[in-house]
Amino acid sequence: MQIVYACYGGAHSSPMAAAIHVGRLWGDPLPSLTDIQNLLYFDMIGDEDRGRVFPVGIDEFGNHVYMLGRGSDERSILQAVKSGYILAGGDPRQLLFVNTLQAVNWQMRVGGFLSRRLGLVSIGRPLVTRGARRAYRKLAQIVANTKASCQSVRGPIHPVSSPSNQE
Repeated sequence: MQIVYACYGGAHSSPMAAAIHVGRLWGDPLPSLTDIQNLLYFDMIGDEDRGRVFPVGIDEFGNHVYMLGRGSDERSILQAVKSGYILAGGDPRQLLFVNTLQAVNWQMRVGGFLSRRLGLVSIGRPLVTRGARRAYRKLAQIVANTKASCQSVRGPIHPVSSPSNQE
């Protein structure tokens, strides 16, 4: 299965969800602000990257996990990615898009706008990071639902041994 976590810009909720999915982000009860800021792709994806699929890793079941910024034209971007996947020989039934926008809060929206759109990183990044920390439980639930959905589609599965969970 190819699992693509997607959000508007691809810089915050989708890299967090993908990192949770492959076991690179966890918290008890919440991850630290530093752990969030150090995530692969977190607050680094710009407008020029919209529509690009970025690999994040492989989960314990052998699913490949990615993240994507889709912009405001969700349908067109997702259809283009799906078409490219099919043209490359992929089975569309093995491609799953997961919308992470439902976990985004006002701090993430404002902080992301300041950091990514206006380039005010010193103001926006701390705000978006605190918002991302607040969104952690919702993102973890999205990931749990995604994993359960993948299991129900494929039936009982057994974890694949992987020493690093990385591509």
